[in-house]
Amino acid sequence: MFRRGGLEGEFWDELEEALILADVGVPTTAALLDWAREAAAARMLRGREEVRDLLRERMVAILEKAGSGEDAVPEDRPSVVLMVGVNGCGKTTSIAKLAHAAQREGRTVLLAAADTFRAGAIEQLRAWGERLGADVVAHAAGGDPGAVAFDAMEAAKARNVHLVLVDTAGRLHTKHNLMEELKKVRGVVARQADEFAQRVVLVLDGTTGQNGLAQARAFTAAVACDGVFLAKLDGTARGGVVLAIAGDLGLPVWFVGTGEGLDDLAVFDPDAFVEALIPRRSGT
Repeated sequence: MFRRGGLEGEFWDELEEALILADVGVPTTAALLDWAREAAAARMLRGREEVRDLLRERMVAILEKAGSGEDAVPEDRPSVVLMVGVNGCGKTTSIAKLAHAAQREGRTVLLAAADTFRAGAIEQLRAWGERLGADVVAHAAGGDPGAVAFDAMEAAKARNVHLVLVDTAGRLHTKHNLMEELKKVRGVVARQADEFAQRVVLVLDGTTGQNGLAQARAFTAAVACDGVFLAKLDGTARGGVVLAIAGDLGLPVWFVGTGEGLDDLAVFDPDAFVEALIPRRSGT
């Protein structure tokens, strides 16, 4: 039946290659294809595009089950968002994009420069704050990031700010002592939050590959991440690691950064994302 319908080994090899190249990862790819083979046989599917549709539906379901970015930051109460991730993932630029989006919705924004160790990090956030017209709470370079978070929350309460975005130092997820320090910042924010809704957003480089899963596991274990900001997704079919993150950790993808501009931000769309990984083909 599979041969008559054109579902020979070459077809499955092509699907496997597409998923691996999209950074879905070997274990998740194998699980998806095993499920697709069984489902296709059970439903007696003969067309390749029918099977692709089935696989796309399965992938979308995995991503949707983890959650949506539509309500990531509540509108009915002030919020504080702790942005975490490794060095070079695009964290500070992602903060600027979220701040810009909030301002367009009429919200006031405060930025907290709690990345006190990376050279130029405070200046970078201040530059974004000046460009956005948003206040920035910062201490001297090398200072205590927890103290920055404390002062930012106090300032936000005094000024009736709608959204606080806390920049944190990039952490190598394999460095235990650095992750412990990040936990302290998380604790300061939690103690000072009061009526503020709290969110922890993990910023992942869309081209990081399977290391992104290791990052997600480590940061979620340390500071209980709530969602993912998939940065640097420039239109290439990459970032498939989020399927494993959503499936294994139940961690939803909330936002996508598609460029360097402030407007290059979108709420994550599982259908569009999966369509990019497995494009539709005519005549199959």
